[in-house]
Amino acid sequence: METKQQQPSSAFVAASWIALLAGMVAYNIGLWNAATMQLNEKGYYFTVLMFGLFAAVSVQKSVRDQMEGVPVTAIYYGLSWFSTILCIVLLTVGLWNADLTKSEKGFYAMSFVLAVFGAIAVQKNTRDAKLFRNEEEPKH
Repeated sequence: METKQQQPSSAFVAASWIALLAGMVAYNIGLWNAATMQLNEKGYYFTVLMFGLFAAVSVQKSVRDQMEGVPVTAIYYGLSWFSTILCIVLLTVGLWNADLTKSEKGFYAMSFVLAVFGAIAVQKNTRDAKLFRNEEEPKH
């Protein structure tokens, strides 16, 4: 039985983009305004965010590829998961040892999680929309 691909709703697409942008913007505004944080610390947290977004999208793509029967090498699949877990560990260790208030630590953790969720959802929506368009095109 073949299932027909549905296009993601515009509400979910908008919510996904809003989550991604809200998480990224909030996280980066927090870094920008962190008066007591040195520039190398800000760079560390920014790099962890960017690495986390890429790693999470990579895991989502790898999992989705496997579900759809697209070949994914075990090394890439493993590296995707390792990278995602590593960036979470790096953020956790960095925040644990940071000279920040608990509310600031929570802010960075939650904005990171929101941005990662948004990135995964945006990637899923992009892929679903492309598959939907491919199904809708007439076959020659």
